Amino acid sequence: MKSSLLLYPFFILSLFQTGFAQNIRGKIIDSKTGESIPYANIRVNESENLVSNGEGYFTLSESNSQDETLLAVSYLGFVNQLLTVAELKKLDFTIKLLAGIYELDDVAVSNVKPNPYEIMANVKANLIRNYTTGEKGSKEMFFFRKSNYFNPSIIDVEINKSTGFSKQALSKVNKDLQSFSTKLISKPPVSFTDVLCNYYSVKTKKADKFVFTSKLDVLKATILKNEGESTSLDDLEKTAKKLMLQHLDTTKYYRFKSGLVGSRDTISLRKDFNNKKTTKEKEIKNQIKAAKTNLNSFMYENNFLNNKRFDFIQKPELYDYAYEGTTYTSQNEFAYVLTFKPRKRKAMYVGKLYISETDYAVLRADYVLDDGEKLSNFNMKLLLGIKVSENVSKGTIIYKKRAGDDNYYMQYATTESGNYFYLNRPLKLIELTSGEKDVLDLDFKIEANTLNKTEFLNISRSETTVAAIAKVKEEDFKYINIKSYDPKIWKDYNAIEPLQEMKQFKAVN
Repeated sequence: MKSSLLLYPFFILSLFQTGFAQNIRGKIIDSKTGESIPYANIRVNESENLVSNGEGYFTLSESNSQDETLLAVSYLGFVNQLLTVAELKKLDFTIKLLAGIYELDDVAVSNVKPNPYEIMANVKANLIRNYTTGEKGSKEMFFFRKSNYFNPSIIDVEINKSTGFSKQALSKVNKDLQSFSTKLISKPPVSFTDVLCNYYSVKTKKADKFVFTSKLDVLKATILKNEGESTSLDDLEKTAKKLMLQHLDTTKYYRFKSGLVGSRDTISLRKDFNNKKTTKEKEIKNQIKAAKTNLNSFMYENNFLNNKRFDFIQKPELYDYAYEGTTYTSQNEFAYVLTFKPRKRKAMYVGKLYISETDYAVLRADYVLDDGEKLSNFNMKLLLGIKVSENVSKGTIIYKKRAGDDNYYMQYATTESGNYFYLNRPLKLIELTSGEKDVLDLDFKIEANTLNKTEFLNISRSETTVAAIAKVKEEDFKYINIKSYDPKIWKDYNAIEPLQEMKQFKAVN
C-alpha cells in the first residue's frame, strides 16, 4: 500500500506529460556547447510556425501536443532536424542541433572564396524585387508581444512656494510627490502586452496607383502590469500633475511653464472639464485601430527595403564585410554568412547577415549598435538642463520566401529600442485668469532609461481574395487584464513562450 502511495505522484505526472490535453514545452540547444538556441523556427505539421524564445524554449498548443505531431526544426547555421512529439519526449523535451557552417571548398567544386562586397552589391541590386509587397491577397495569423520598461535613477520634485497652497497643503503635496518618486525608483514600471490576431491584406492597383488595404481580427489580447501603473511618460506626467492639482482650487484652470517655454495643455480638476476630456480620450482609444496601426508600422519599419536603419544592407559602402562560410537553409539551399562592422563614420551597427545564394535575399539579419554609438543625441545639459539620447537599437529579423512568387515576408522579428534622458528644470504652474494669478514654483529633476521590446511571429499564411477581405468586419476588442502569466490562456494557440522575467512578474493592486 505504501509503495502505491509513493508511486501515485509519479503516475499523475506521467499522465500530464503523455496524455490529457497538456501543452508540450521543449528546448533547443547547441549539441556541442549545450547553449540555448534562441529564435529557431519550429514548423508544426507543415502548417504553422513557432519560434524558440530568447532562452531557447517553445511551447506547443494542446492540439499540437499529440505524439504524432511532426516538428521540423531549422536555424540558420545549424543542420535541420525532423522529429515527432513522441520522439521529443524520448529526448527529454530537448532538441540538440548540429552546427552547419561550412567553408566553400567543403560544399562546392571551386575553392575560390566568395567576395563579400560582390555579394552585398547583388543584395542591394535585388532589394526591390525581394522585399516589395506582392499583389496577392493574404490571410496571416500573427502573435505580437510588446514589453515596456521605465527605469528612473533620479526623481526629485519639490515645490518651493505657492500662492495657491497653504503651508499644510504644501507640506502634504511635497510628501505625496516624494512618495510617488520613491515608488517609481524602487519598483520601476513594466508592462507586457500580447496580441494574437488574423491579419488580412492586399495591394490593388487603381488609376495607375497601388492601394494597400488591411483588416484585423483580434482573437485574444492580454496585458500584464500593476494596476494604475504605466510605462508611458505622458501617463506618468499626468499622475504627477494630478498629485499637485488635488491640493489646488478645483474650480480653476492651470498651465505649466518652464523658463521661457510654456505648455499649451490646460489642466484642471473641474468636473465639466474632465468629462469633456474623458469623452475625447475614449474616441482616441479605439483599440482595433491602434493595434492595426502598430502592426502596419512595425512591418513597414522592419522591411529591409524601407527603413534607413538597415544601412548595412542598403548602403554596403559604409561597412566592412567578412565572409564567414556557407550554411544550409530550411529549404536545403545554400546561404552565405557575412559579418559586418562600420567602415565610415555614418555607419553605426555591427552584426551578421545570412544571404540566399540563389536570389541574394537577406534571410536573417542580427544587428546591434556598435560600442559608443547612438542613433540620436541632444545634449544641452549645462545650458537648458536637458539631455536625451537614443542609445539602444538591436534586433533579429528573419524573412522567408512566399509560396507562389519570388517575394519575401517577415516570418519573425525581435527588436529593442531605448533612450536615456535627463531633465533638470524649474517649473511653474500658473492659473489661467486675467486677474491675480495663483502661481506654484517647483524644481524638477529626473534621470531615467526607457526600453521597448517587440516580438513578432507570423504563425501561418495563406492566400485569399479581395472579395473575401472586403467581407471581413473589424470589431473593437478589450485587453484581458491579468495578474500573472498563465500558460492556460494560450493553450489553444502556438504563442511565443515568454521569458522568465515575464513569468515571474506578479501584478500588485
